[in-house]
Amino acid sequence: MSKNSTCPVCGAPTQAATRPFCSQHCADIDLGRWFSGQYRIPGPPADEENLEKPERNDER
Repeated sequence: MSKNSTCPVCGAPTQAATRPFCSQHCADIDLGRWFSGQYRIPGPPADEENLEKPERNDER
């Protein structure tokens, strides 16, 4: 990564502590975009029949 990299959210110069972002605020904006589905990793839709179901642990 070059020393002159810019924040992917706002374009400001990055800071070492929050790289690749310029601030914690921009890092939080980016995380919110992932959580809301604005960012997606391309691929075929998941087939619900093939998804692993979590195991229930009824031992209490």
